[in-house]
Amino acid sequence: MADNPDIAGALASDESGNVTLEAVYDIPVQLSVVLGKTSMMVSQLLKLGRGAVVELERKVGEPIDIYVNNRLIARGEVVVVEDRIGVTMTEIIKAEKP
Repeated sequence: MADNPDIAGALASDESGNVTLEAVYDIPVQLSVVLGKTSMMVSQLLKLGRGAVVELERKVGEPIDIYVNNRLIARGEVVVVEDRIGVTMTEIIKAEKP
């Protein structure tokens, strides 16, 4: 990581020489949670109306996918937090090395 000049320039070191990530804390990222996917014909899509149920390929109880900037980083479960929904991470996906 430090071999990349773009990344190396963004990293800082503390007093003891340890690399810190403080320089990247304020960079915005897009977090997406995918409940499931499905495919359908345009004609089926056009027939959908209010109250229509779209069946997804994922089964109840299966973990959902959590993406950061379109990269799968974790899996988790849907939770209710007061009057909103959220997600609890249950598995962190290790990054593949190129």
